[in-house]
Amino acid sequence: MNQITDRPDTLARATQPIGQIAVDLPGATAVFRRLKLDFCCGGQIALQQACDNKGLALDAVLAELDRLDRSDAPVAPQTPHDMIDHLLARYHAVHREQLPELIRMARRVEAVHRDHAEVPAGLADHLETMESELLDHMDKEEQVLFPLLRAGGRGRAEMPIGVMRAEHTSHGAQLERLLALAHDTTPPQGACNTWRALYAGIAQFRDDLIAHIHLENNLLFPRFEPARAACC
Repeated sequence: MNQITDRPDTLARATQPIGQIAVDLPGATAVFRRLKLDFCCGGQIALQQACDNKGLALDAVLAELDRLDRSDAPVAPQTPHDMIDHLLARYHAVHREQLPELIRMARRVEAVHRDHAEVPAGLADHLETMESELLDHMDKEEQVLFPLLRAGGRGRAEMPIGVMRAEHTSHGAQLERLLALAHDTTPPQGACNTWRALYAGIAQFRDDLIAHIHLENNLLFPRFEPARAACC
């Protein structure tokens, strides 16, 4: 029998239906899919029972799920060097995990529910466009801008920062289109767990991307630019 740690939140998750975890915790669907835990049709059973049925170590699964829970993420550090480290770990790495899973779920929802009046037609394609643009943007920051800022960058960073700000504006427009396609992340009545998890994941991605852009535009970039008004 699996052992459960004595943390109250962990105990609650172990006894929670696996389908509900998939909906409430963005990223959990990727863990469940890799472990072959059925969160859709078999989503009514508790996580502990699902792990027992598969012979999986519950503590190991809970540890993976705990790493996805970003509700207690630390406040961004204040020095530019530490802020860049935080951006890379908290946002760049997370976006690279989020988007492939969102695309996979969107493709499934669009295929399985193609006759539903509220199916988010075109959502997967739009997510793929956002992924391509965001990966390119993050690569430019990682390869060009961030090394420049780490080296002190004043006087040389203004032009690449301007490019990043313009791309942030484009990301904002893409995000608005994403939310329109996803019906503002409100699933229809009776939506399956995959559909609900998809919209929960998009809501998490939205919050993360907005926080990511805010941190760069309003806290990091102004330190390397001439005096300017903060912009979101």
